[in-house]
Amino acid sequence: MTSSTNSSLTSTPTPGDKVEITCVDLDRHGNGLARWNNWVVIVNDLLPGERAQIEFVRRHRNQFLARKVHSIETVSSRRQPPCKIAKECGGCSIQHLNDHGQSLLKQSHLREILLRLGQLDNKIEPIMTDYTRALGYRNRALIPLYRNREGQLLMGYYRRGSHQIIDLNRCPVLDRGIDQYLAWIKDDLQQQNWPADSDLSSGEGVRHLGIRIGQKTRQVLITLVSSTTELSGLHQQANDWYRRWPEVKGITLNIQRQRNNLVLGQETILLAGDLDIEEHFCNLSLLLSTTTFFQVNTIQAERIVLKLLKWLSTTLPDINIIDAYCGIGTISLPIAAAGYHVIGLELHAEAIAQANKNALRNNLGNASFLCGDVSLLLAKILQHHDVLVLDPPRKGLDQMVIKTILSVRPERVAYLSCDPATLARDLKQLIVPNGPYQIDQLQPIDFFPQTMHIECLALLIRISS
Repeated sequence: MTSSTNSSLTSTPTPGDKVEITCVDLDRHGNGLARWNNWVVIVNDLLPGERAQIEFVRRHRNQFLARKVHSIETVSSRRQPPCKIAKECGGCSIQHLNDHGQSLLKQSHLREILLRLGQLDNKIEPIMTDYTRALGYRNRALIPLYRNREGQLLMGYYRRGSHQIIDLNRCPVLDRGIDQYLAWIKDDLQQQNWPADSDLSSGEGVRHLGIRIGQKTRQVLITLVSSTTELSGLHQQANDWYRRWPEVKGITLNIQRQRNNLVLGQETILLAGDLDIEEHFCNLSLLLSTTTFFQVNTIQAERIVLKLLKWLSTTLPDINIIDAYCGIGTISLPIAAAGYHVIGLELHAEAIAQANKNALRNNLGNASFLCGDVSLLLAKILQHHDVLVLDPPRKGLDQMVIKTILSVRPERVAYLSCDPATLARDLKQLIVPNGPYQIDQLQPIDFFPQTMHIECLALLIRISS
């Protein structure tokens, strides 16, 4: 250890002290993790295996934040980020790690979390990746807007750890069919001179630009999110976009007046064209609206649904299935198309309405949907079903759902998780010795290249009645 400020360092770091450290891991934000004198040190732009001189900046609880002064050793998996603002923008966190390195890291993180939090040392299948689409994979963008005191419109994602917008004209993780419009729309919004502030800290105005694309159909839906409808020339601008770009099938205004973390509000106004675009998913035709929740990586979402269908094909053909937290039926509808009877459960009425519309659109009479609290609905109807599919939010399953599963014990459970920590917690309660299930397969999948996010499909089989 060396220091340019102190001849001898105490056991507790002091801001300004400089030492040499070796990175051992990344945290959930993509920052490098190291240890020095039993302190956890967090350093941005450092990859596992790399050695660098760092300077302590400040203490944060039982950790110390530091900055990299200069690199001493780098790893071969480091690369120049594909995006020139990647180091500033908070949209991506690990663009400086190559695609293969990202896959290895995510596989390792999943294994470590399942073992540490769930005591699960089961075999994990190789992560599903698509290196040909590690960029340009996102089918949707919701981008904050802000007009500064000089009247310049800023459009971009927030700087890491702040609400300061990093201005951009393109984003390489977005589908090219979205990316191509950013600079044009930004220029038009600049000329309109509407007030803009994503946080509403300076008053009413437009807040976000939303663009969604059907990756199979190439249809585009443009949305302005605003706290007000009082935007002079709004309909003229919308009609101009609609006439200018044939791929744009609709332009909408979404009203979000609340100062909270919800980007979209409940009210959507049609400005031009149609409220929905069409997407093809697992050979089905789906309608997607401004507020529809749909996986942002269409191709990878299809792959994991096909994996689930292959697993279900090993069961009896007349089984009854529940899809809990079904959303618009992204999983339910392909299950129904495969010939099974399925009931989807979802809290949000708008999603259920969209699911019913898409079931009717695809002539899937064997798919039905119930709206309400999933835990309460599941307690009422699970006993009449053989297979339970779970796709919960990041917080995982609540205890009432766990108790219902342990009480009824359906023959098979499929659990698609977007958070390995809550997956580990929930699986620990469901599999032996605490529960009646054993893990048949663990399939990780990378829906979000260039970030630390990882999803995993856990397939469980009942082994005791």
